[in-house]
Amino acid sequence: MEQAKYHDLKMGERGAIISIFAYILLSVLKIFIGNMANSEALKADGFNNATDIIASIAVLIGLRLSQKPPDEDHPYGHWKAETVASLVASFIMIAVGIQVLYGAISSVFSVKQESPNLISAWTGMFSSVVMYMVYRYNRNLGKKINSQAVMAAAKDNLSDAWVSIGAVIGIIGSQFNLPWLDPVTAVIVGLLICKTGWDIFRKASHDLTDGYDEEQLGIYRKSILKIQGVKGIKDIRARKYGSNSVVDVVIIVNSKLFIGAAHDISERVEEVLMEEHDVFEVHVHVEPN
Repeated sequence: MEQAKYHDLKMGERGAIISIFAYILLSVLKIFIGNMANSEALKADGFNNATDIIASIAVLIGLRLSQKPPDEDHPYGHWKAETVASLVASFIMIAVGIQVLYGAISSVFSVKQESPNLISAWTGMFSSVVMYMVYRYNRNLGKKINSQAVMAAAKDNLSDAWVSIGAVIGIIGSQFNLPWLDPVTAVIVGLLICKTGWDIFRKASHDLTDGYDEEQLGIYRKSILKIQGVKGIKDIRARKYGSNSVVDVVIIVNSKLFIGAAHDISERVEEVLMEEHDVFEVHVHVEPN
């Protein structure tokens, strides 16, 4: 199972690499056209993609570090490198989001405001289509390999597609004697960058501090209680190692059972959680009652 997880991480690199190339292309295109066509919204969107390059590189590095086997300093492996990379990426995104907001708000109150050229709208529309295609690829890949980092990248791809559509709306609206609509849309773009960064930060920090989804714990509990020989559950806890779940559970069994029979029940608990719920590692403690 462990080798399969390492193979999945290797596959996950493809999504990060595709995202990097797409973001490089689109950020250069948007910033160039945005300056040429006088569009604050398209430039803001281009800077958004520029931060995504760095974020995707961080995800790629995290995926590669996560593949390193356990060593003396990391007896449990390097799985959390993936989550640390997501945390670093969130800081970068929030910082640039604030920078975009500052520039956009300054532009809103600028005395001279001109409507951007329509070529900027076509550029934004093209970009949204490209990012939606990248999103679909990463979403399917993330589901296939059950990767937290790749799924986070996919969500970022989708938000970028929506951001580009928002920029297009602002650019087209500015053609109807509403030049202020373009920089206002840039403000919205900046807020979306900050929100995406905050969501990634919240998820990564939650996992790094051993937080876990209580609803998922309830699902584990129900599955364990269905196993023959399990009278109850005294305690169940879980934590994340990257995209992998590790579960610690204390089950209650009949006190009259022999050690071998109790051991068989604990093994069955391990099998159910690992096979039915894709839990990476299970620690079962048996208490008689």
